[in-house]
Amino acid sequence: MKSHNIFCASLFILSSCGTENLEKPNIVLILADDLGYSDLGCYGGEIMTPTLDSLAASGLRYSQFYNAARSCPSRASLLTGLYPHQAGIGHMTDDLGYDSYKGSLSNNCMTIAEVLDNAGYQTAMVGKWHVSSNISANGDTAQWPLQRGFDKFYGTLGGHCSFWDPKALYEGNNPIKASGDYYYTEAISDKAVQYIQEMSEDESPFFLYVAYTAPHYPIQARSEFIDKYMSTYSVGWDSLRFARFNKMKELGIISSDTILPEKDEQCYDWSTEQYKEWQQLRMSVYAAMVEQMDCGIQKIMNVLRQKGMLDNTLIVFLSDNGASNEGHLYNTVERTGARWKDSMIPDTTRDGRKVKPGDFPGVSVGADDTYGSYGSQWAHLSNTPFRRYKSWAHEGGISCPLIIAWGDNIKDKGKIHRGTYCIMDLMPTFIEISGSKYPERYHDMDIIPLEGTSMLQSITDNNYLEKSRTLFWEHEGNRAVRSGKWKLVSEYPGSWSKIRTYSKNGQWELYDMSVDRTETTDLSQMYPEVVDSLMSEWENWADRISVRPWSELEE
Repeated sequence: MKSHNIFCASLFILSSCGTENLEKPNIVLILADDLGYSDLGCYGGEIMTPTLDSLAASGLRYSQFYNAARSCPSRASLLTGLYPHQAGIGHMTDDLGYDSYKGSLSNNCMTIAEVLDNAGYQTAMVGKWHVSSNISANGDTAQWPLQRGFDKFYGTLGGHCSFWDPKALYEGNNPIKASGDYYYTEAISDKAVQYIQEMSEDESPFFLYVAYTAPHYPIQARSEFIDKYMSTYSVGWDSLRFARFNKMKELGIISSDTILPEKDEQCYDWSTEQYKEWQQLRMSVYAAMVEQMDCGIQKIMNVLRQKGMLDNTLIVFLSDNGASNEGHLYNTVERTGARWKDSMIPDTTRDGRKVKPGDFPGVSVGADDTYGSYGSQWAHLSNTPFRRYKSWAHEGGISCPLIIAWGDNIKDKGKIHRGTYCIMDLMPTFIEISGSKYPERYHDMDIIPLEGTSMLQSITDNNYLEKSRTLFWEHEGNRAVRSGKWKLVSEYPGSWSKIRTYSKNGQWELYDMSVDRTETTDLSQMYPEVVDSLMSEWENWADRISVRPWSELEE
């Protein structure tokens, strides 16, 4: 086991948050993949998530927490405390020819693991990395987990994989193969437990990053979990959307006067669905994936409790983007997996059966021989009450649940925070909690200053007054700026306009988020001066962090 110097392992007084004589806390960061805003029970959903519901009851929920709209940009921002473009991942993990779009983490940023390692923390990661353009052991491994501050790593380097037989699966820098009765979510959970057990033998604190791939497509789960949801989803997406909406009001996640937007142009009524049983199965598999993740988190909580570490472990749970509508759109098959087949999807199951796309009506999904998604209708339900989906800068794309638990350091248990925070705020939060230092130089490189803001006061101070702030987004030409109560947002049609409808045709939309979080009333014509001001702010930001016009970059 890696040794840590005695000074770094010594006790640290967290005077800034009002706790005294407290050891440096362990930190467990748990990230879900493509989980919708309202999927969890504690955020209004019908999926069984007792572990996360319990963490929310003993901790805090944040109702206005934002990610970076897509998997790799969010992960880059999470790991570095920067905007994705600053971290080198302005789009995905392809190198588009610019430093801000190189597709791998920049050497001018630091990861949470690198910062905490320098403060005496043990560091480990399990699950999905997805911030390196290379996922092959034959290539450059400089931006892999062990080279970016983690002592231990088990997981996948790419964006998605079979849950039964994941490709690009590694332990450390070494490729490995699934064996036995394997299911990736369970393997992630079990390896997280193993790493906690190993790190608990050292007196120094640890940082564990648990990056689940659930419930990202392919939708695959164990049949015993799938079966329990079939009757739940027999009523269809319309009635369940209303049920979630009402429960969210009861829970206080959204205000009682929130307006539920009309369905967007990608959605239709459940009553008109021709393949109801197939659609029930799709959502049942998705729900089963979420529940299996929750069961894995329970294993993590159990080992922390058994080791006497639970009270002094900061636990953070969030999702990397809104629910994904990538799949069965307009009765066509958008996503079959063919583009990534050589690197991500096995041609056959481990026992030799052919793996086939699962986005065709009537094709059974969930097992190891299909590769499908749950489609835009169910994604619309997952993102209740918001508009749009993963990759958009509307609320459905960038809003996510955030749960924070930290034993008795949280006084107002069960509280719902309504302040505006974002995924790049977690790095500075962990720095402050751990007593770490963020350097100006690292490995002879100038380091980009942090963009995020510590959330520590909001966690520990019951009387903390939420502050107004300005945040920016850009992904595939989708743009947004949120400043105080105002949000300016636009969607970029581009090549997607061939299969999707864009009612605003890329124009800026303006919303008053203090009364219209669901973006139902566009005020851009009423307040042109606000539009001009925020647009100018966005353009200055985009220039500062080297955003390129998407029209120059899209394929």
